[in-house]
Amino acid sequence: MLKQKKVYLDNSATTIVDAEVVREMQSYFSDIYGNASSFHYFGRQAKMALNSARKKVADIVNAEPEEIFFSGCGTESDNIAILGVIAAHCKKGHIITTKIEHHAVLHTCKYLEKNGHEVTYLDVDKDGVISVEDFKKAIKGDTLLVTIMHANNEVGSIQPIESVASELKKINEKRKDKIYFHTDAVQTTGKIQLNVKKLGIDLLTMSAHKFNGPKGIGAIYIRKGVSVSPITFGGHHEGELRPGTENIPCIVGFAKALEISSNRIEKYSKKVFTLREKLKKGILNVIPDVIINGSGNKAVSSILNVSFSYIEGESLLLMLDMKGIAVSTGSACTSASAEPSHVLSAMRVNPISTQGAIRFSFDYNNTEEDVDYVLEVLPKVVSNLRLMSPVWNNQKTFKNKNEN
Repeated sequence: MLKQKKVYLDNSATTIVDAEVVREMQSYFSDIYGNASSFHYFGRQAKMALNSARKKVADIVNAEPEEIFFSGCGTESDNIAILGVIAAHCKKGHIITTKIEHHAVLHTCKYLEKNGHEVTYLDVDKDGVISVEDFKKAIKGDTLLVTIMHANNEVGSIQPIESVASELKKINEKRKDKIYFHTDAVQTTGKIQLNVKKLGIDLLTMSAHKFNGPKGIGAIYIRKGVSVSPITFGGHHEGELRPGTENIPCIVGFAKALEISSNRIEKYSKKVFTLREKLKKGILNVIPDVIINGSGNKAVSSILNVSFSYIEGESLLLMLDMKGIAVSTGSACTSASAEPSHVLSAMRVNPISTQGAIRFSFDYNNTEEDVDYVLEVLPKVVSNLRLMSPVWNNQKTFKNKNEN
């Protein structure tokens, strides 16, 4: 019996750790294992590794080493950025975000709403992109923080971060109390060349496992002069912002993965764009009643979100999994939820189409053979599921009657 082919197209959820990253991390588990806070030889070795990794990350994103802080993940970094800025100013304030943020941001904003803060959730257009004019209109006298993701994790839409930052700079020049700007760059780090100064933001969050690094390690850029209070307590680590013994193996892995991914961004972009377009064209050519969610012109090249009308996305996901193909119905953090995608709902995608949405997300390690296999399997699976769908059969009957 032939071994079934395995195709992994859920790289927005997590990526395979690069072999070179694994090798880089290895010695920090068994040879250089000291606590970076210890003053003896073993501790100093770990501290040197920590400082080196911090400088490497800072150089890549055009920051200063003292502006980079390591955390446990992107979600923790988002919480530190949002809650930390609010806590540092010890007052109720107005926050601006979008309706399509990752739940690490949305749930944090909902928590702040329950505690007396006002939050404005910006609408997006059919491509999942906000309007800069809408943003400007949302500014209030007590606005304290803006948090807008760089690229969406479900449809890949890239937000006009530089334009928002430019407008915010003009607004801040006329205000006494500064409005701070945070962006969740979890889906763009290692995929788009990041320059924190060019972006014009105050805070930026990253997560290693999205760009072929290890899980359980994130980072946050905090521009010099931005006040952020800790939200957890117990130690002096990470500039007294994030207590707890630093995870040196994963921090080293973070820096190495970012170095590798940043050096191949041009090749990465070209490769995943080619694969995504091949899959998109193949789907549109052979499967009827599909909708591409989000515009490829305003999105990262690694994500393709497709709605297959008249079937459930969960059923399609499970059937593809049985054929060895791994995809997602949306964010990995919400895949267990029966609720429709808040991102597609905000984009005003038809509810029937929303239920049948699948996210294919690519990585540098994917191949044309992977896409060929998906295009071989997918049409049959969709057809079989539609044959079992009363909605599909009803609309076909209705269509045939009208044609006759």
